[in-house]
Amino acid sequence: MSIDLEEQYERIYRYCYYKVHHVQLAEDITQETFLRCFEHAGGEVDGRPLAYLYTVARNLCIDELRKKRLDGLFTDLPGESPENGMVDAVALRQALTALTARERELVLLRYVNEVPLTDLAKFYGSSRFALYRELKKILKKLERRIRCDEA
Repeated sequence: MSIDLEEQYERIYRYCYYKVHHVQLAEDITQETFLRCFEHAGGEVDGRPLAYLYTVARNLCIDELRKKRLDGLFTDLPGESPENGMVDAVALRQALTALTARERELVLLRYVNEVPLTDLAKFYGSSRFALYRELKKILKKLERRIRCDEA
């Protein structure tokens, strides 16, 4: 496989945790994602192993959410310290809740997990340029929301 698995493991875990909001369940889904990746001929789909990992993780999360009928509301990421920038964290959290689920997912994947636009485009089935424009709109929306909350 052409990607660094150790580096991607934490990112896939964060993505799963974001979707299911449960530590052990996110760990289980992350492990299942990598197991399926190894089972599937090296885990590459059209030469894009990272897109394959996120697709498998996403599908497993959706399956789990359907089973448990959980709502995918945004919560804190694991390891976030309440002491560091509490005011900023509250403002950001409020601004993020104003976003749609897709917008929050895009922000998480692109800016927290640092997934390249090329892989995101493959994952969402759209062009890099369309995603770039969408991300710019989301960031402007977040900025406006945070400024309104500060005023």
